[in-house]
Amino acid sequence: MADSPALPAVNREWHLLSRPVGWPRPEDFALVEAEVPTPGEGQVLVRNLFLSVDPYMRGRMSAAKSYVAPFELGKVMQGGAVGEVVASDAEGIAVGDHVLHFFGWREYAAVDAKNAVKVDPQAAPLSTYLGVLGMTGLTAYAGLLRTASFKEGDAVFVSGAAGAVGSQVGQIARLKGASRVIGSAGSDEKVKLLVDEYGFDAAFNYKAGPVGEQLRAAARDGIDVYFDNVGGDHLEAAIGSLNRDGRIAVCGMISVYNNTEPAPGPRNLARLIQTRGRIEGFLVGDHYDLQPQFVQEVGAWVRSGELKYRETVVEGIDNTLEAFLGVLRGDNTGKMIVKL
Repeated sequence: MADSPALPAVNREWHLLSRPVGWPRPEDFALVEAEVPTPGEGQVLVRNLFLSVDPYMRGRMSAAKSYVAPFELGKVMQGGAVGEVVASDAEGIAVGDHVLHFFGWREYAAVDAKNAVKVDPQAAPLSTYLGVLGMTGLTAYAGLLRTASFKEGDAVFVSGAAGAVGSQVGQIARLKGASRVIGSAGSDEKVKLLVDEYGFDAAFNYKAGPVGEQLRAAARDGIDVYFDNVGGDHLEAAIGSLNRDGRIAVCGMISVYNNTEPAPGPRNLARLIQTRGRIEGFLVGDHYDLQPQFVQEVGAWVRSGELKYRETVVEGIDNTLEAFLGVLRGDNTGKMIVKL
């Protein structure tokens, strides 16, 4: 085994103590000290450098049956992470390599080599492999181009448009020839960012008035595609503005994640009959076949500066929970990253 000579005695990691009801509370979690693991055969030990916190993690804190197993009580949570290999008992991955894996919420992780993807810190900053060139970027790419069947000339509406996924959806639509790109966000500063930096044709602050009215004003000729990160009143508004043969890709519904009662559905679903509209949910895990195409196309846009991205970086393992809660509140602009 190849290893690094100086490993700390303690590995700090976040455990889920109880399943949140409504908004997660700090007492539902604990930052625990554990031993730094020793990698077994076929494993590598990774010193995590950047952690990802994402809205979908709220669902894993519930015991409800879903598309992915819930976090176990009293055990360390999981999430995307990128880090440096400090010990290796696996062929093909050496000490000093950098890898992307799914054992975040901790400082050190023993990872099966088959579950670690080598990344190049010279090709792009390491944090981008958790965002614009990572799972969130592929989510935007697959949801817009495959699930929503985007085509040149479509008018596109994106909710949560200043977030990591939404900001990329709008830019990809613009680069692919959308006739109009409209976004919603939760502050005037984010609205300005969408138009001035990301090139959206129009954007509005959903807190400033009824979403349906603001969308109709921004999309007088209706919309052909809605990329849904929010649900609730945004989904109802999108159905109300949907053109003939319009498509809605449901990526997330952050507005209802902390509800303790079922959220009411859109009241205008019958309009889908008139418009021959389609609503389809999707998971990025079903679209990893697009990864090579995604990295090639989006990577080129990032390098050329045609596709811009923002990151909100929180420092320290101690602040990982607060970073996660910040995502649920909408504090972040672009991808929320924890730097260790």
